[in-house]
Amino acid sequence: MTLATPPFIPGAGKPLRADARRNRERIIKAARAVFADQGIDAQIDDVAKRAKVGVGTVYRHFPTKEALLDALVRERFEEIAGYASEALQREDAWEGFCELIWRAAERNAIDRAFCEVVAGTDQSAVVEETGLARSTEELMDRAKGQGKMRADATSLDVEIMMCGAGSVMRTMLTASDVWRRYLTLMLDGLRAS
Repeated sequence: MTLATPPFIPGAGKPLRADARRNRERIIKAARAVFADQGIDAQIDDVAKRAKVGVGTVYRHFPTKEALLDALVRERFEEIAGYASEALQREDAWEGFCELIWRAAERNAIDRAFCEVVAGTDQSAVVEETGLARSTEELMDRAKGQGKMRADATSLDVEIMMCGAGSVMRTMLTASDVWRRYLTLMLDGLRAS
């Protein structure tokens, strides 16, 4: 039986106690829901209340609201990197690429804060660190090699496409499915003719 290594608090240098680990997990889960619903203007008090911990407990784990948001964004990119790894298993790289884009967009559509953070900050380092950039480029190279993606398509096109979809998601809150149409049009633009 393999025991999981307890999570570390950045800069702390030692594993968390079991109760502290449980509190951290509750905070992350609560923050995910609160920020997804309210966006980056959500308050730490709301996170603490939903997690059923004191505000001080939240700040012990995440010294600033930005640190908490950073943890949530990294977690989301790790999740999307997992989608990319799964997409790489598809024989048809274009289908794998489209599957990756749709899964990521579906996930992003229900996470208002993620869309806001990505729109306002450079997340390229996290995209690299999680392996998402490498996997996406590999999928694109394979799709081009199979003649199913435009030869001039670049990873910057994907970044712009996802930011565009995120922008539609953020601004069209009352017509929540409009982004699907625009994402379909953008993917069609990357398809080989």
